[in-house]
Amino acid sequence: MAVKRIVPDLHATDPRASRAFYEDVLGLELVMDQGWVMTYAAPGNPAAQLTVLADDATAPVAPDVSIEVDDVDAAYAAALGGGHEIVHPLTDEPWGVRRFFARDPATFKVINILSHR
Repeated sequence: MAVKRIVPDLHATDPRASRAFYEDVLGLELVMDQGWVMTYAAPGNPAAQLTVLADDATAPVAPDVSIEVDDVDAAYAAALGGGHEIVHPLTDEPWGVRRFFARDPATFKVINILSHR
């Protein structure tokens, strides 16, 4: 299994309120907007991203960081095998990702581990 990208997930009550900041100040492009979650990417470097989100639409908590991997099923098996806390089970989401949330045992941050379908 390989990591493809790591994206910080910034929490906000109104994700749309920061759009002008990321677009006008940093020149990032909005690459995903579902209302509750907005992801920005650097032009010419789509792996350089950040996400601003309110509550997660299908999970019990909002994640602190998202890590895209090439094999989310292998990552899920490794997390279960290691006895790590699963916060949100392996799920196929309607927006085209397969993901689960696990808690970092040292920082207690919620990590969204995903693959695109």
